[in-house]
Amino acid sequence: QAFRMMVEVGSLPALDILSTAATVIAEGEVMQLAAAKDTSTTEDAYLAVIRAKTAALFAAACEVGPTIAQRPKADQAACRSYGANLGIAFQLIDDALDYGGTSAALGKNVGDDFREGKITLPVVLSFRRGTDSERDFWRRTLEKAEIAEGDLETALGIMRKHRALEDTIERARHYGAMARDALEIFGQSPIKTALLETVDFCISRAH
Repeated sequence: QAFRMMVEVGSLPALDILSTAATVIAEGEVMQLAAAKDTSTTEDAYLAVIRAKTAALFAAACEVGPTIAQRPKADQAACRSYGANLGIAFQLIDDALDYGGTSAALGKNVGDDFREGKITLPVVLSFRRGTDSERDFWRRTLEKAEIAEGDLETALGIMRKHRALEDTIERARHYGAMARDALEIFGQSPIKTALLETVDFCISRAH
């Protein structure tokens, strides 16, 4: 749909943004599949996946508008930076909510990532900071998909012990602040206010 609309508009730069984003997102999907159920995934590796998926999608969506409007390159870059950082913040909050949120706030069942063996930042932090027995727990439940009754509660307990959820949310706040900073070049306006409020809403989902 987005590509069709850009063809109708006739903006080659906008088409370039979308086609590049599609390529990056496809690469991100491959990266995520390669890291699936791999408890040795590092924080940097996980963030690279987010940058290539959610962040790339948000960045393209935010950059297309000023590109079509033929705004200065600095404006386009600022909107792209805003979108990329908002995308990372959004995904990190989503990761935290899967273990510490509610189904209503998440839009899916709490614990779905755990049951599907997805490696997200709370898991990465818990594994890195955990004891040998805790690491064995993650390997059993996520790598081998041997999940028993009560394992989700055990996972939550390990995450609380190592402040994995709090630190994931704190990292989301960091990227949210970077998204806000990207808008500093713009004067005050209802649109800027709405974009800033979007960041606030994204982070507030965790509370």
